[in-house]
Amino acid sequence: MEQKKILIICGEASGEIHAAGLIEELRKLSPDIKVSGTGSELLRSKGAEVFYDIKDLAVMGFFDVFKKLPKFFALKKLILSKIKAENPNAVIFVDFSGFNLRLAKEINNTTTTIYYVSPQIWASRPGRIKTLKKYIRRIIVLFKFEREFYKERKVEVDWAGHPLLDTVKPTLQKKELLNNLKLVEGKTTIALFPGSRKQEVKRILPIMLKSSKIIGKNLESQFIVAKSSQVDWHIYNTIINNSKLDVKIVEGKPYDCMNIAHFCLVCSGTATLEAAIMEKPLAIVYKTGFLNYLLYRPLIKIPFIGIINIIPNKIIAPEFIQFNARPKKIAKFVTGILRNPEELKTMRDNLARVKSSLGEPKAASRAARSILNILQ
Repeated sequence: MEQKKILIICGEASGEIHAAGLIEELRKLSPDIKVSGTGSELLRSKGAEVFYDIKDLAVMGFFDVFKKLPKFFALKKLILSKIKAENPNAVIFVDFSGFNLRLAKEINNTTTTIYYVSPQIWASRPGRIKTLKKYIRRIIVLFKFEREFYKERKVEVDWAGHPLLDTVKPTLQKKELLNNLKLVEGKTTIALFPGSRKQEVKRILPIMLKSSKIIGKNLESQFIVAKSSQVDWHIYNTIINNSKLDVKIVEGKPYDCMNIAHFCLVCSGTATLEAAIMEKPLAIVYKTGFLNYLLYRPLIKIPFIGIINIIPNKIIAPEFIQFNARPKKIAKFVTGILRNPEELKTMRDNLARVKSSLGEPKAASRAARSILNILQ
């Protein structure tokens, strides 16, 4: 039987994590499958041949996209040349929709195209549905509501469930991490998750620290910052030193940070979903550059930005966004809910319902089966 060849295209760390899980499952089901694509050491560790390192590819906001346009044009040219030279059985796009949908147009159905981790067409720029229908053979989605969305629009779609159900697990016992950090077991612990990009950390961490300072004056509490390994230490150290708040920094252990926390302040994104899976009460804090906000806000067609609020179409965790991301307001909410066991229980119950809507474990395995079925 002819060896199957797949090209996999991702452009950001969050998408690459899903791509890595998918490759692992594809190789279990079809050991001689050849996978190449864009990624980093993570994809290499799963047996993929990485022909472009995505380290500096992530963008945040219109102006960042504009600055990196030459990189994107060069990458598109490189991928198209790889497709022509290697003639893969399929190209799999993983998230990174701004680039991937344009690439799909260029490929123009000359090979099988599959999208894993759907572009958020249901949230903004709904006109992109035309591109998906014309240039993508099948979409494999993570959320049940996405399946219904695409079915209504006559798009070929499979629902795999969410891969985070298999990966969101602490590695340390609560007591062990508290001891390591010299934190007090009986104290209220608040964990700060300011994002995984440099720009996010610079804008959001100061707001979270100011909020924490006010919380600390009203409630006996201790604070930890979950550090992204993709952002330099000096950025965190500079911001934290300026805040004059006693806070511990923990690198690369987000689930352990959540595990010991009584409450989390979370930058909008995947971390909100991780908090839901761990059933940890949270508030969403987000701020972007003023011009980016003016450019992008009109494009958003839904009332929430946090996926844990989008799934049930109601506020489960409050969103302190842009001009509303005010430390006094955030601190007032956090202090209030931590003093109200009934409200905390209600939030945990709602988070448990969101978690149960994500499907069953082994999502990446189901996605891999879908892809191999398409190739057959």
